[in-house]
Amino acid sequence: MGVVLSLSKGTSIINESIWESRFQYTAELNKMGAKITAQGKSAVFEGVEKLTGAPVYACDLRAGAALIIAGIIAKGKTEIYNLNYIDRGYENIEEKFRKLGAKIERVDDANA
Repeated sequence: MGVVLSLSKGTSIINESIWESRFQYTAELNKMGAKITAQGKSAVFEGVEKLTGAPVYACDLRAGAALIIAGIIAKGKTEIYNLNYIDRGYENIEEKFRKLGAKIERVDDANA
């Protein structure tokens, strides 16, 4: 939802009632041009017109999935690191997105 709100007109707020560190991924979205202020269990999203590709780091499973979605819709190239978080919960996720038409590729760090 955070990726969608990053691109929505106006101001939106997400309040998290369980995990205080749920919004760590917002710093990574900000690297892509989002305007998000996260503090404690709340995050304020000021909608922007577009996201731009950037190197970003997954900090947990859901954040990794959000960054993949952001990377797919962003202008330019997005590189996502710490794929181990994503792989823990989403088997062959890049293939699933590819079948939906995404231009996505897994690159082995040793060959990058």
